[in-house]
Amino acid sequence: MPTLLRTTTLPVEPDQIWSVIKGFDELASWHPRVPPSEMEESADPTTPGAVRRFIVDGNVVAREELIEHDNSGRTYSYEVLDQPLPVKNYIARIEVVPTPDGCEVRWTATYDGGDEIVPVVENAFGDNVYLVGLDALRDRFDGR
Repeated sequence: MPTLLRTTTLPVEPDQIWSVIKGFDELASWHPRVPPSEMEESADPTTPGAVRRFIVDGNVVAREELIEHDNSGRTYSYEVLDQPLPVKNYIARIEVVPTPDGCEVRWTATYDGGDEIVPVVENAFGDNVYLVGLDALRDRFDGR
């Protein structure tokens, strides 16, 4: 089972970062490449089983289901339901971990897929989604 990992370290308190990224329904508020999302059936975005859908030009382009949301642990995980790539069981996790000088934001994923798909996933999700979002957080908070 391949693992995808992108991280950034920031010189700010973990709770400061978590206050921005904790909303499962608010990814687009801090990530520059993610379209707006809405919760299906007005679900609570902190309750496992809640599904967010991303909408572009009135069309749903992706759906993800919340698996875990731990406010005190500063983490949540979710499953990508509508997978654009030939992988299965794509489970992602975003977390904020304290460090001596601030915090580390980790965005990880595991999935089932052949070796030939790993570079595609690394680029599509790792570089073009996770890294872009982490860079946006660094731009927002670094040097504060």
